Amino acid sequence: MKNLNAPLQFQFQLANLFSVILFFGFGLCLGIILTFHLKNVSFNLQFTQLSIATDTNADDIVALPPPPMKVGLENYIHPTEVLHDLSDEELIWRASMVPKVKDYPFDRNPKVAFMFLTRGPVLLSPLWNMFFKGHDGLFTIYVHTSGFSFNWTEPQDSVFHGRRIPSKNVEWGKVSMVEAERRLLANALLDFSNQRFVLLSESCIPLFNFSIIYSYLINSNYTYVESYDLAGPVGKGRYNKKMHPTVKINEWRKGSQWFEMNRELAIEVISDNMYFPVFQEYCNGSCYADEHYLPTFVMLKFGKMNSNRTLTFVDWTKGGPHPSRYTRYDVTWEFLRKLRNDRSCEYNRRSNETCHLFARKFTPHALDRLLRLAPKIMHFNS
Repeated sequence: MKNLNAPLQFQFQLANLFSVILFFGFGLCLGIILTFHLKNVSFNLQFTQLSIATDTNADDIVALPPPPMKVGLENYIHPTEVLHDLSDEELIWRASMVPKVKDYPFDRNPKVAFMFLTRGPVLLSPLWNMFFKGHDGLFTIYVHTSGFSFNWTEPQDSVFHGRRIPSKNVEWGKVSMVEAERRLLANALLDFSNQRFVLLSESCIPLFNFSIIYSYLINSNYTYVESYDLAGPVGKGRYNKKMHPTVKINEWRKGSQWFEMNRELAIEVISDNMYFPVFQEYCNGSCYADEHYLPTFVMLKFGKMNSNRTLTFVDWTKGGPHPSRYTRYDVTWEFLRKLRNDRSCEYNRRSNETCHLFARKFTPHALDRLLRLAPKIMHFNS
């Protein structure tokens, strides 16, 4: 009997075979696609990780903090540069700071600050170069120039090279003279080793060698601000009644502009916000602040520590608003010896014949004679 279901079975088997082949082909295609996709994902992941690692390393390099700056104590206590951009108010605030700890954490050689208030260059600088030679570490120099001379420079082999402080214009007989003096003091106070402060002009000369002057100043128990009571038009006649009651007429004093003082007084002078503003406002016209402010201030506040004399010789005997000037024809060894021993005075409450350490006013034309006599000035005591 013939099987009628055979064609149907054959068709069914053929359909199953086709389904298997189709499923196998689909699976094969899917496997190939997934394999390629996974490889691509793996490559992208590795590339991304490499990029991240590279970026991270770059960031790490950029983000590394710079090595710490070495700002040692030396830069703080012995500033080597005198130029800065501080205003007068900022400078005085900084210079008026006083350590509460009295013991110094460093070996300190006390120095003398030589402060030159000039109209221009220090015209007698060759003489001063000889004076300072061989005494590094015992002195510092500060120069305040005025007017057009702000751009003045000294040769690199000069002790005055790079020692000009930020300066302002100064008018003779005006309170700007005292402002310049305070500016010099404030700059010099930034160096903690400066213990004595002497004000000089471009026409000043030393009358002794460095060792004698240094010892005289460092070992002194007193300051040297000339202060005396003077009646008449150039004394009490310059007093302004508007200064009362801060400064009374019986407290009014006169003296030389050229002073020498210790560190304690220098700090008090720049910190004075009681008396100096009164002089700024009312000491004008015929009132010359540079001849009255310090003599009055020191007498009122620090008279017991003051010698009431100046260390700078000047000759007013010829009268007039300016002292005698000295040219090359005036400069002889006999003349200089006379300036050294022209009077007697007290030094640390003992009688002494050395009263003046400096002298003015010497013109540039006297420089050649001064240089000839310099060996005697620098090496002999008498």
